[in-house]
Amino acid sequence: MCTFAEMKEQKWSKNVILVDADYVDKVAFDLIVNFERMLGRRIPQADMARWLECVALDGGLRPQPSDLSLQTSIQVVFLHQKPTMDNFLPGSFTELDGKAFESELGEFLISCVPIEQMTTMDDLFLESLQVVSNAQEVERLMIVPNEDSIYNKVREALRHANPDLHATVFTMQPQQGGPFRQEILGYSLMAALGIKAEEIKN
Repeated sequence: MCTFAEMKEQKWSKNVILVDADYVDKVAFDLIVNFERMLGRRIPQADMARWLECVALDGGLRPQPSDLSLQTSIQVVFLHQKPTMDNFLPGSFTELDGKAFESELGEFLISCVPIEQMTTMDDLFLESLQVVSNAQEVERLMIVPNEDSIYNKVREALRHANPDLHATVFTMQPQQGGPFRQEILGYSLMAALGIKAEEIKN
């Protein structure tokens, strides 16, 4: 596990995914409960790798030829208070931290940062966002905040970010815009949960 102080000093990839892991796990739980009732079948835990790939695609990354995909890295930073994401597989931060996986989009490098004493998730998220969004080497940033508590602060922070940054904010509902793209978080989670569009239409 790395600390916020260590995070401030590290060199960043061109592509970064910043996640409030506790919030995303709660949203995944709500989707599982609702869709099990709606579809009348068991919904499995979300496939972590599949979800991260979908977030990267929604954030603008595209598949690369195999020789180029090895040169593309996507740093994933999970901020968390709980020891695990109960509705994802794998979901243990001890298991996820420091791990990597490759896909046609590139190599995903995962770091897990726990909330330290004397701070809150919202404060840590905003401080982390300021660090990453102003790092000169970061070109593409995908942000998954707790929209219920800090969306407006995230929007304001991005007004002061690196002007060349390509930022995408993921929310469950459309929100007031800002200097970034918006994507619906539920779509990537549904894909990771194995919920198909035709099931919902039926």
